[in-house]
Amino acid sequence: MRAGLDVCGCFPTGRHYAGIAHLLRAVTRGLVEGHSAEAPWADLPIILVDVETTGKDASSDRVVEVGFAVARGGEITERRNWLVNPGRPIPQEASDIHKITDDDVKDAPAFEAIAAEVAAAIEGAIPGAYNAAFDKAFLTNELARAGLSLRRDIEWIDPLVWARELQQGERSRALGEVAARLGISLENAHRAADDAEAALRVLLALGRDVRVPRTYGALVQEQRRLALAQADERRLRWRQG
Repeated sequence: MRAGLDVCGCFPTGRHYAGIAHLLRAVTRGLVEGHSAEAPWADLPIILVDVETTGKDASSDRVVEVGFAVARGGEITERRNWLVNPGRPIPQEASDIHKITDDDVKDAPAFEAIAAEVAAAIEGAIPGAYNAAFDKAFLTNELARAGLSLRRDIEWIDPLVWARELQQGERSRALGEVAARLGISLENAHRAADDAEAALRVLLALGRDVRVPRTYGALVQEQRRLALAQADERRLRWRQG
């Protein structure tokens, strides 16, 4: 999707030509094709994804589990999970977090074997993840190794951005703690499908707050603004030590 306005209609100064302002139509970047910017986002198909990995570096570490949960019309309708053989030993520090061991994945398929199925699940739905940059980076790289691609220009919905905005007074915005504050159960934290479903339920719960835009286009635009502001705030805190 293109940035800015669909037509410019501007003088070099940036002022619009007289009499055509009503013809200008704003275009929201990052939307999934086929879904109107004016549609209520909670009514659209939304897929929240989670990956468990061998480490934190998406360029070199590998996925050991991928799961997703899908909502349509504000109700969760589907959930899937795959264990993945990463083709390398799982470091103990990673296993300590997600409890997935080499024995658990020794008979699991490589990511390449499930890549087409994962890509098909995401296609056409509005993608998202809790701390979306992490999961998106891993999926992008794993799909690329399988000869497939993930649309880089699509904005992923990130409940973490909204948790940081709506729960500013809370010390932790970890998924489990955000979910608990909203009365959402997460019994198997750091397992892919469980985290994906909890993140989706968090998104739907936070979305009922009056401060969250109702339409898909407005949600994406406001999330982008908030994410940039939050990143600036984190950089400022880091500089101040």
